[in-house]
Amino acid sequence: MICLLTNDDGLTAQGLQELRRQLEAMPDVQVFLVAPERERSAASHSITLHKPLQVREVSGPGERSRAWSVSGTPADCAKLAIHALLPERPQVLISGVNCGSNLGTDVFYSGTVSAAIEGTILGIPSLAVSLSDRTAQDFRLAARVAWQLARQVAERGLPPWSLLNVNVPPGQPRGVALTRLGNRKYRDIFDRRLDPRGHTYFWLGGDALEVDNEPDTDVWAVQHGQVSVTPLRLELTHQALLQELAGWPLERLLDGV
Repeated sequence: MICLLTNDDGLTAQGLQELRRQLEAMPDVQVFLVAPERERSAASHSITLHKPLQVREVSGPGERSRAWSVSGTPADCAKLAIHALLPERPQVLISGVNCGSNLGTDVFYSGTVSAAIEGTILGIPSLAVSLSDRTAQDFRLAARVAWQLARQVAERGLPPWSLLNVNVPPGQPRGVALTRLGNRKYRDIFDRRLDPRGHTYFWLGGDALEVDNEPDTDVWAVQHGQVSVTPLRLELTHQALLQELAGWPLERLLDGV
């Protein structure tokens, strides 16, 4: 199995390196790492167009895999790896293991999920894996979940334009749940400050709000100690609304043109 690893926490992040160590111990797995040179959390699916990407190959003693740090975003890393760096196409892409959850509406901001989305766009079966603990020091179980599922993905494949978003709870999981995206909201706080020259700037912070979620959602599953596996698809068209819009007088949009 040829496996591409990436993330949004940076090449030296514990979750990525633990996953690397576990995969390197398997003689039938060839591992490549292409990850940001620094943390790029919440980078979403941004790509770098207006400046060059700086790439540096990094290797450590005893490491079997090749690794590159990239000055860009997680989506940059996936795109660059598949098009320019790897000697052949990977059979699976794993983004993670992220430090902190990516639940519900988090997926629209997450660099972790966006790297997996980019892999999906480029035709690589992909999954994003997160450990729902921002203070985590032990990623061994989450990394094991990641590669165990990656093996199944590589063997069975995924439908076109589809990926898996996986969240592992802290501690010992009580089971695995197939879930849909839940509701995740935050109390957005913009801290207004002044820089040394007297110019105003804002720093975004805030905590997650308690929101009721149904038992079949990823948020509920993780809160109740389960590993959540959520299939996502990139087809965002609202089919019911598309049919409704067919009855609107849209030709009036061009009145007077």
